[in-house]
Amino acid sequence: MTLFNDTELFTAGLGGKKIFDIPDSELILIDNFFTKEESDLFYERILRKTKWREYEMEIYDKTYTVPRMIAWYEDKDNAGADPKGPDWTYELLKIRSRVEKETQLDFNTVLLNLYRNGNDGVGWHSDKEHNTGPNPIIASVTFGETRMFKLRHKFRKDIPTVEIPLHHGSFLLMAGTTNSYWQHQVPKTARKVLPRINLTFRRTNRNI
Repeated sequence: MTLFNDTELFTAGLGGKKIFDIPDSELILIDNFFTKEESDLFYERILRKTKWREYEMEIYDKTYTVPRMIAWYEDKDNAGADPKGPDWTYELLKIRSRVEKETQLDFNTVLLNLYRNGNDGVGWHSDKEHNTGPNPIIASVTFGETRMFKLRHKFRKDIPTVEIPLHHGSFLLMAGTTNSYWQHQVPKTARKVLPRINLTFRRTNRNI
């Protein structure tokens, strides 16, 4: 796994808040949501302390191992929560607090994805509605390597694909009807890239 001092290679965004003017969506990006120093520290500690695991999913009656590592944290008082599941770490609680302060919303789960290199990614999809309802609010935080986040409209082919580079310390909020009308992906890349950690906070009552 990549050495921690490689954090100095990670690129931060230009800063500021961008509200995307695209149909059927509420999409907000904040670059430098966390400072470079904060992002380096969170990256190092989360990468090192998290018990990453592989995740298998069924597609057309076949089981596949997804090309990334994951970890799942949730409040113990959630319906159906595993009482023996991992406790929120200090770092995750700090990040959640900042996200909740920005959004003025409460989140009770977080899914961590570790993209180890360019061979890891996630294909086109929308989030599972049975976990969160049809129009979930998804608060996404990125640490590490910049990877391209893409969105495409499910029904209108006349709308171009939206491409958003998610930098070290960035924050992306997807709300409104985004999940109902858009799919998103993080494509694989042939470039030699360092690990990327992504955290997606949600309100849900079911485990992954």
